[in-house]
Amino acid sequence: MIWRGSCLQNLLQSLRLGSLSQRGACICYSSQAASSLQQVSKPLASCSVDGENEYANLDWDNLGFGITPADFMYSMKCSKGGSFEQGQLSRYGNVELSPSAGVLNYGQGLYEGTKAYRKEDGRLLLFRPDQNAIRMKMGADRLCMPCPSIDQFVDAVKGVALANKRWVPPPGKGTLYIRPLLMGSGPVLGLAPAPEYTFLVYASPVGNYFKEGLAPLNLYIEEEFHRASRGGAGGVKSITNYAPVMKAIGRAKSRGFSDVLYLDSVNKKYLEEVSSCNIFLVKGNVISTPAASGTILQGVTRRSVIEIARDHGYQKLNQVEERAIPVEELMDADEVFCTGTAVGVAPVGNITYQNRRVEYQMRAESVSQELYSTLEGIKTGIIEDKKGWILEI
Repeated sequence: MIWRGSCLQNLLQSLRLGSLSQRGACICYSSQAASSLQQVSKPLASCSVDGENEYANLDWDNLGFGITPADFMYSMKCSKGGSFEQGQLSRYGNVELSPSAGVLNYGQGLYEGTKAYRKEDGRLLLFRPDQNAIRMKMGADRLCMPCPSIDQFVDAVKGVALANKRWVPPPGKGTLYIRPLLMGSGPVLGLAPAPEYTFLVYASPVGNYFKEGLAPLNLYIEEEFHRASRGGAGGVKSITNYAPVMKAIGRAKSRGFSDVLYLDSVNKKYLEEVSSCNIFLVKGNVISTPAASGTILQGVTRRSVIEIARDHGYQKLNQVEERAIPVEELMDADEVFCTGTAVGVAPVGNITYQNRRVEYQMRAESVSQELYSTLEGIKTGIIEDKKGWILEI
């Protein structure tokens, strides 16, 4: 089935021109895209996002971090050796893939995560989507895939946010999590790059990533399993990085922990990252985080927190370091916190390592709280953005 309508024609035209000043939520869907996506038969008029005060029928006060599909997603394709052309918005729906698709057989896929925030006046804000686009290009090069340009990536994210505006939570109630995917969708049998690639972007309203909400995390340091190794793909957001850590996470959560902190696979003594986020520690007037040297993901939130800490020069800090951090330093740290798109800036209450549990004192004026307040203030438009990080749509 092919949906056609004039009210999203303007939106799609704006998307092609890199401007999304038009608002609408009908669909213009090409027959090529229709062959690869199963449509949801639902009246388009019921999905209008016009109007600043219109929201989807959802319990905004009890959002978790689960999938609640928004109305529309975006897709575009290219062949091996080619380049991505103009994509299309479509109804959120299942994706049709060959059983021999490169992503299914050899894990040739990447994903990103970014968020849309709603201001009190109804306007939507995106936080540094260009950095996600840059990171995807790095990952695509590592996995031998073509990649959308930075402008194509950002325009797709803008289009998905705008088309799904009614799913962006009210201010202070959560965010619209936007998930761009790049995958080898063409059929391949021998171990080789796929002959065709698909770029998809979908969205879901979310609340806090951890079930504890904003409560301090309790982490378990894993010694048996490793997240990444030298020469691998730990430094890019490959889909292959995540299934291998599920066993460690499941085991830790069954024992009451929030998540797992991994050590390096060579020496088994230096901090790497948590399953879903980067880690920082504070000692005296120094804030430190493991250097992103190939096995650690270069998080957009991680980079932003480092820049904020260096720019603002908090009273407690006069130095920000990226270096190899022995696990023993955690035992003597004044404060530990995690950063990531999904988690934001999350304080750590305790860490367990070799049956030793270290507690960290939670203070109202902690470094992580200052960083969280500043970062969230910029993201939501409460604090003036002097660095050009915010994209208003």
